[in-house]
Amino acid sequence: MNVFKILKRLERDEDGAVTVDWVVLTAAVVGLGLAALAVVRGGVGTQSTAINNAVGGDIINTSFGDGDGGDGGDGGDGGDNG
Repeated sequence: MNVFKILKRLERDEDGAVTVDWVVLTAAVVGLGLAALAVVRGGVGTQSTAINNAVGGDIINTSFGDGDGGDGGDGGDGGDNG
């Protein structure tokens, strides 16, 4: 087979072109994702620190206490509310 015929056939063959397109598109998406991560990372860290400071001093009760009412009271006067 003639070398020029082989080169012409390879020139017309587009099987690898789709693969190259996908590689370029995938690299672009990964690059955009990394760029977005670099931009957002500092703000997310600042906000998470602010949230931690805001709720860090909150007291969370894990039990109901003595059951007589809030803060150990007698549970109210027992009368009607009307």
